[in-house]
Amino acid sequence: MKQIDKKVADSYFRERVRLIVIFLIIWFIVSFGVVMFAESFKAMTFNGFPFHYFMGAQGAVVTFIILLFINAKVSDSIDKKYGISEEKNEQLSAGKALDH
Repeated sequence: MKQIDKKVADSYFRERVRLIVIFLIIWFIVSFGVVMFAESFKAMTFNGFPFHYFMGAQGAVVTFIILLFINAKVSDSIDKKYGISEEKNEQLSAGKALDH
């Protein structure tokens, strides 16, 4: 198996951690930020519903699903940038694990 340079591995994980922190901040704002400021959002409406009600009922779930797709795309591009590919991983692990 090919040895990865420590600087490359550190920058890869730094970029991945930065991405995770960004997604956690977005998650916190969507989940708790709207609830904390529900009184201020009472006047706003979205699709005929008060904004804070819509975010609690549907908006947060839709945002999380969108974040999942964005995370997959951005993670794939980071993996390509650092030379990590699914095909290589499958070739390296072929015959070493049982497929269930």
